[in-house]
Amino acid sequence: MNDRLPISRRALAGGALALALGRRTALAQGFAGLGISGSGFAAVVPGKTFAYPADHGPHPQFRIEWWYVTANLTDSAGTAYGVQWTLFRQAMEPGAQQEGWANQQIWMGHAAVTRADTHRYSETFARGGVGQAGVEAKPFSAWIDSWEMRGSDQMHDNTLAPLELKASGADFVYALRLDTDRALVLQGDAGYSRKSERGQASYYFSQPYFEVTGRITIDQRSAEVTGKAWMDREWSSQPLAADQTGWDWFSLHLDSGEKLMLFRLRQTDDNTYCSGNWISRDGKTGQIPSADIHMTPKALTEIEGRKLPVTWDIAIPSLALAVECIPLNARSWMGTSFPYWEGPISFRGSHTGIGYLEMTGY
Repeated sequence: MNDRLPISRRALAGGALALALGRRTALAQGFAGLGISGSGFAAVVPGKTFAYPADHGPHPQFRIEWWYVTANLTDSAGTAYGVQWTLFRQAMEPGAQQEGWANQQIWMGHAAVTRADTHRYSETFARGGVGQAGVEAKPFSAWIDSWEMRGSDQMHDNTLAPLELKASGADFVYALRLDTDRALVLQGDAGYSRKSERGQASYYFSQPYFEVTGRITIDQRSAEVTGKAWMDREWSSQPLAADQTGWDWFSLHLDSGEKLMLFRLRQTDDNTYCSGNWISRDGKTGQIPSADIHMTPKALTEIEGRKLPVTWDIAIPSLALAVECIPLNARSWMGTSFPYWEGPISFRGSHTGIGYLEMTGY
């Protein structure tokens, strides 16, 4: 299946719903179903106390959830790579979890590797309740078919490290180790991440401090790699408003040691909703006021009839930050069942560094 619908990446868990209900219903639901009512599912409200390891595991009382890793890597020759590993969970209906094939969870996995001259990706689906996919909080393990993110025996709940990460496609394989001694970071307002002025929200935390070692194989040619990775954990029942059509999301590793997460949600009236968090070198995080975030799309690349802004200017005056973000590979297109753009970037200006960009709904 390869529907060319304008549907999101992180929102892709909603795409599983469309797969089950059919293309006509998916079109009616708009943004991957994420803007439809979450009636019957648990609500996202401010003031949640996050608990580990429990929140590393699934939250089936909520409709949508994902475990998301992106990595910026280099080999011994200085060649740059990007890696993505994602597991999405979508609940088809609320209520007690059913056994076996009657289980209402659908799982979807995406994996990709990117280099300046190539972008490879793979996609897989599984039904819940039969062991094909799932997540266990302790000992931590997330899997779909043979793809796996697994905590080692030495894993610490408050860092979610060390982790072993592996996935493969028809023409690529990777196996990575992710390690850090830094604590997890709550995004938004203490983990409550608003997505609109009308109250849509998710629970959202990250591990932006991973250091990576491992191996990537593309077309049977292997390279030892090192670098940095960022993991996002997010869940909700209705994270978007019905009139929101896509988003542009950045995770940035500054060479000075800070981290920055930003997103811009686009609406049908051409307005946008922006949010972000500045993460200091000591791990403290502060939410950035929406009015202080300026995300300006620049150069366009045409892919499959879509024009995508692959180069961006970002300015946050209160932080004296003004940078230009440039893709490693402008054609980092995920031509999956619900397509989107996702790839590694670098940036320069008042600050320098590397990161990842995701663009959906174009």
